[in-house]
Amino acid sequence: MKPQILLVDDNPREAELAMLAFREQGYGDAIRAVRGVAEALQAVAAALPKLVLLDLKLAGASGLELLARLKSDARTQAVPVVVMTTSREPRDIAESYRLGANGYVVKPVDFERFRDVARRLCDYWLGLNELPLAD
Repeated sequence: MKPQILLVDDNPREAELAMLAFREQGYGDAIRAVRGVAEALQAVAAALPKLVLLDLKLAGASGLELLARLKSDARTQAVPVVVMTTSREPRDIAESYRLGANGYVVKPVDFERFRDVARRLCDYWLGLNELPLAD
């Protein structure tokens, strides 16, 4: 099965914990992790995911830059992007939505809670949400 979720996070520890949480929920084959904007753009170009989980704090370029690029491109603008970050800053939340984010989730620090968040995200975005058909 091709990955349906693209996780963009340059922190190896946080990415591995996220991958573990998704695997424990039965979605291990559905997710692919990448570290930065360029790698994310390549992955999206290769196969449109059903969901992008995007950390805002990326080395070299911000997650907001990637969000803006995805939402300004006609080919990728319908791909749901949920910002999943540690920031609770009102300006980060507001800017994420202004640029077209479909959701904003603060990463739980507790692994049990993170696993619950992973399950809920997958249940909704992979199970309930309908995306437009690709041309």
